[in-house]
Order: sequence, then C-alpha cells, then structure tokens
Amino acid sequence: MARITSDDREVKRPPRSTAAAKARKLSKPASAAVGDAANASIPAPPPALTRRPGRPSGSARGPEQRSRLLDAALALFARQGIVDTTLGEIAREAGFTPAMMHYYFKTRDQLLDVLIDERFAPLRAGIGVPFQENPDDPVAAITQLAQRLVKTASDNPWFPSLWVREVISDGGLLRQRMHERFGDANQKASLSAIARWQKEGRLNAGLEPSLVFVTLLGMTILPLATSKLWRNDPARCNIGSEEIARHAVALLVQGVGPGKAD
Repeated sequence: MARITSDDREVKRPPRSTAAAKARKLSKPASAAVGDAANASIPAPPPALTRRPGRPSGSARGPEQRSRLLDAALALFARQGIVDTTLGEIAREAGFTPAMMHYYFKTRDQLLDVLIDERFAPLRAGIGVPFQENPDDPVAAITQLAQRLVKTASDNPWFPSLWVREVISDGGLLRQRMHERFGDANQKASLSAIARWQKEGRLNAGLEPSLVFVTLLGMTILPLATSKLWRNDPARCNIGSEEIARHAVALLVQGVGPGKAD
C-alpha cells in the first residue's frame, strides 16, 4: 500500500475574503440581481407638477371655458336678473367650479364690464348701421333697424329678456353701465337724423323723434321677450321673428289705415 505523506493529506483552501464574497454572491436571489440591473437603466421620474385650484388645464380650452361662463352669465341674468345672480350660480350653470369662475372673473363688476365690451358692444354697433347706410331714406333705415333688432334677438335668445330687464327698465344695471361706457352720441345722432328727415318732408312730421326708437323696441323686442307666455296660444303660436319684424315695419311706415301690402 502506498504511503500517504502529510503534504498529500493537506487540502489547499482559498483565501477567507474570496470565499466570503463568493458565498454572498451565491446567496443573493436572482430576481434581486435582475431588479437592480433594471432599476439602474430607468431614469428617476420628474417631480409632479402642481396646478393651482380652478386654473384651466390646457391653453386651448381656456377661451372655450371663458366663453361658456359668459354664456351662462347672460342666460342667468336674463332669467333672474343681475342683482339676484351670484358668481357661484354662474359657475354651476356652466358646469364649472366656483374656483374656475374666480380664475377668470374676480368680481361681478369685472364680469359685467367684459360682457358689455365683448357681447353688447358688437350688437350695439350693428343696430346703428341702418341709420348710417341710409342717411337719405328714413323708411329704409327704420325698416332695416326693425329687422336687425329681431335678428339680434333671434340669434341671441338672452337678448330680449335681458334688454327689457336691465337696459330699458328704470334702475337697470346694464343701462347705467352702458351709458357710462358709450355715452349718448349715437342716440343724439339718430334723433338728429329723424328731425332732419321730418324737416325735409321725408318723414311724418307728427312723429316724436325721441319715441321712435322706443316704439320700435316695444314692437320688436317686447313681443320676443314675452313669447314664452303665448307660445301655447293657438292664435299666436305660429308667430315668429319674421312676422314680428313685418308687423312692426308696417305699423310704423303705413300706420293703422289701409295701405298697399308689400
């Protein structure tokens, strides 16, 4: 039998530090190693952006939201009056939160100024066009004015009720604000034109110039403002904007006596 020497019986062992490192590496789960590698390749997410409460999300939606708030304000003002309408009610009517309303309009006075500039001023300018385009034809000017009033009311359902409630009524808030904003230059120009037409024999001398426009409003805007009251009346349910404009013009131009129909 071969003799085993002491050198052969001794087993060489790796250094302690190398063996411990291998042990730790083998003891670590494979999934954790994969996770570490994946996390190392994924950048850290950017910090979350905070948005002020009520601020519109997206610049493209801003004008649309603001326009909806103006439409809601006009509808409520026509329905229940300016004094009895709060900014919170306008926000709910438009389907927004009060914070959204406050983002665009801090106060009701600011809202009224915007409505006058953006909604009433264009309509007011359009109503005055017939007198400017027909300086020597009062019949054409008054006829077109009546037609424009009716069309304006038809295109803007809030216009008749709001005009009657807040413009031509005593104490109306819009009446006072519009006078402060625009003055009475257009009114004076219209009265001067009517007086000139009467002097030239183009218009009935028995007309009172200051009542012509008020009379025209009464025959056009008032029937449209009260149309909901007689929509179920069989005798008047089929009366529309065209019939109202035709009636107003016939009454002003031809009076109640017999005349030639157009």
